[in-house]
Amino acid sequence: MTERKTISNHSSIEHQTREQSIVANKFLDQITHAWINQYLGVSYIAYQLSIYDWLMHLSVSPGTQIKLIISAYQKIINCLSLYDQYDNNDRRFKNELWTKFPFNLYVESFLLCEQFWHEAINVNGVTKHHQLMNHFMMQQILNMIAPTNFILTNPEILSVTQQQQGSNLVKGFNNLIEDTVRTIYKLPPSNKEQFQIGKELAVTPGKVIYRNDLIELIQYSPLTEQVYEAPVLIVPACIMKYYILDLSAHNSLVKYLVNEGHTVFMISWKNPEFIDQKLVIDDYVNLGIMATLDVINSIMPGLPINAVGYCIGGTLLAVAAAFMAGKSDSRLQSVTFFAAQVDFTYAGEVLAFIDESQISMLEDVMEQQGYLDGKQMASAFAVMHSHDLIWGRLIRDYFIGERQSLFDIMAWNADATRLPCKMHSEYLEEFFLKNSLIQGDFIVNGEGISLVNINVPIFAVSTATDHVAPWKSVYKLHFFTKTDLTFLLTTGGHNVGIVSEPGHPGRSYQVMTRKRRENCIAPDAWKKSAPSYEGSWWPEWQRWLAARSGVKTNPPSMGNKQKGYVVLCDAPGTYVFKK
Repeated sequence: MTERKTISNHSSIEHQTREQSIVANKFLDQITHAWINQYLGVSYIAYQLSIYDWLMHLSVSPGTQIKLIISAYQKIINCLSLYDQYDNNDRRFKNELWTKFPFNLYVESFLLCEQFWHEAINVNGVTKHHQLMNHFMMQQILNMIAPTNFILTNPEILSVTQQQQGSNLVKGFNNLIEDTVRTIYKLPPSNKEQFQIGKELAVTPGKVIYRNDLIELIQYSPLTEQVYEAPVLIVPACIMKYYILDLSAHNSLVKYLVNEGHTVFMISWKNPEFIDQKLVIDDYVNLGIMATLDVINSIMPGLPINAVGYCIGGTLLAVAAAFMAGKSDSRLQSVTFFAAQVDFTYAGEVLAFIDESQISMLEDVMEQQGYLDGKQMASAFAVMHSHDLIWGRLIRDYFIGERQSLFDIMAWNADATRLPCKMHSEYLEEFFLKNSLIQGDFIVNGEGISLVNINVPIFAVSTATDHVAPWKSVYKLHFFTKTDLTFLLTTGGHNVGIVSEPGHPGRSYQVMTRKRRENCIAPDAWKKSAPSYEGSWWPEWQRWLAARSGVKTNPPSMGNKQKGYVVLCDAPGTYVFKK
């Protein structure tokens, strides 16, 4: 008996030791991966594999090698003779000073080098993902070595330095010191103080009438004597503060809607902390969208809701709408998507950052801090526009010695947010890697959902130069729904194209509706046939929204005391201030 107990104790000790060893080994892997990612920002292994893939295929392609050698030789001859003048469409070299020797030689050699490497990267047999990664990384290297980035090869910097007798470099050095100090002490960018939330930004009057561990719900005060029956619920992206849609008084979408007689509700997401690391997409659907619908129905009972989702908020809204449709939940009157994707096959340059290796690396980083920091996401997006957001800023701030005047959308952009560890991993894996939402494999609250079940009218807005949610990717919503779908393509990018108030100069849009049971057409065919209009797209959408909002009636109460939804505080609430 004693011998059996001894064997049992020994087995238990061995089991505990084995478990401790597994935990220790996993922890060692995590801190190593987190340390590497801290300095590189990407998976080292993923990019090594993409380079090896290219090199191996190039090594067994003698025809391609010969073609590249001939191309390189021809480009050297053209460069030395200035036979091919550089493409004046490249806005980096628009200034007349770049046409003078030796700067025209610098430009010509750089652009020919850029052309050569774009040719060299395209080798048959390399996987599409590795091709995208190699193109992306090569472009970053080329952007870094461009002649615009160095004092002696940039005639614009030399001209300013001569005119100002070097004082621009002194001012630039002072700017560099200031930015370094602000980075070390985690201070906001210079001049951001002039844009304070609740004073210059997010100033549309309203009340917070509900709060849980993930959201605050803002109900905006009516500005008209009567309002439309059906309310509007806006679901902003959870990777940014909600007030992108309530910026300054002149370009606030919320204020525009309220002025037009709509009762508007807005979700303000909490900026997650370490304790929120286990939140998942189900929580964002349940604690965010579904909980909000319950609150609005208590305030305005029996009235269907016009729901609006922006970016990831739009993807979450599509998930919630499909889930509700499967449950025969008829609380939605219509659904609007701003720059939101449901199919992530062609999700833009961000795909260069996403594969199994990079997600694994990200998970190890997030495991240590409990979330993905907003500054890490902001850095990734800055790299995607590096010649504007990195090198262009370096030239302007540190060589020319000028600061770009801060405006509202820049101040908002600097107000970075976080994403919980589990939710972010699930988002990348389910949507980007598996594309589960269009494959019919996505599970919400333990049940499968299908977008084709959405039966309410849809209005989808996309922007022509969107690098986050390319318009052709957003357009693919046509292929996974059967209901009436109005698609609008506007000028601008992911943010400035959406913040496109009436009177904004240079704005135009195309719009066309596919009726239920009508055949889909390809994106390029749609672009050729859709009518074009000058100006902001907001009035177009507002007319569509008004047609689905019922008659005008007296404004509802702010909250509902009888149901427990009392006014908690004034808009913009408390969550928006959390750093």
